[in-house]
Parts: sequence; structure tokens; C-alpha cells
Amino acid sequence: MPAPGDSTLYRLARRVGQKLRKAGASVVTAESCTGGFLAKCLTDLSGSSDYFDRGWVTYSNAAKQKLLGVSPRVLERHGAVSEPAALAMARGALKAAGATVAVAVTGIAGPTGATPGKPVGTVWIAWARRHRGHVRATAQHHCFAGNRDTVRRRSVAAALSGLLQP
Repeated sequence: MPAPGDSTLYRLARRVGQKLRKAGASVVTAESCTGGFLAKCLTDLSGSSDYFDRGWVTYSNAAKQKLLGVSPRVLERHGAVSEPAALAMARGALKAAGATVAVAVTGIAGPTGATPGKPVGTVWIAWARRHRGHVRATAQHHCFAGNRDTVRRRSVAAALSGLLQP
């Protein structure tokens, strides 16, 4: 299966923007392996300032801790590419920005970086949403095949698709 092209990512981002604008909601991003690609897709659209608040590229563990409040214990125990790390990134971004929804992406885009049990293409995506005074967070695990660009594009598509979910 080929990587999602720019037009596919643009269509997904447009749908996300329409949904957020209609709901009067705002989004923040916390990215590691996608390196800002998700924020780029969301802000490629004219008018995105109506719903896009800000984004963080927290490639290093130190950045995840300092900017998003990810606990060193989470990183030591589970690693940066894990469900707990992705959830902490999303919750931290939501807390720091005060937006309606946050999406976080952390993974191994390759071609290096694989570890036992975490091959290239391993990606965790988390979404945190404010709901009636509480924060609900969910995460999904993916193992995308392909080269670095393909893994990153599939990660962005999956993150955008998750923003379209209720």
C-alpha cells in the first residue's frame, strides 16, 4: 500500500478543520517522529488559525519532559515509544495550551532506532479531549510498513483520522 500523498493528507486536514470550526474547538499537536508534519498539514489550510492553537516538536526525551511534563519514570519504564508516553504527551499538550483537543505522535520512523519489541514503523498516537470538565485520553498502536517518509505520512493520516472520531 502506498503512502498517503499530499492530496490525501490535505483532504483529511480539511475535514478536521471543518469539524473543529463547526464545534468551536481548537487543537494542539505534540509530535516526535513526525517532526511537525502533522502541524504543517493542519496549518497548510487558509483559516487554520480559527482552530489550530499551537504545536510542539518534542523529539528528545528531555523536551518531552520539559515542554509537555512527561514523567522521567514513564520514559525510563516504558520508553518514549509507548502508550504511556503518547498519553502523557497528549495530556501535557492539552494542559499547557488549554485547547479542546490534543494529538500526540511518537514512534520509530527509521531506518534506524529499532529496539527489541519495537521495530521500525512502531508508532503510538494519542488523543486527549476535554469533555464536561474532564480529560479523556485514548491511544492507538500502529506498526506501519515502509520507509521513513511512508511511516511518517501514515502516522499523520492516522492522527488526522483520529481527530475525526467522536
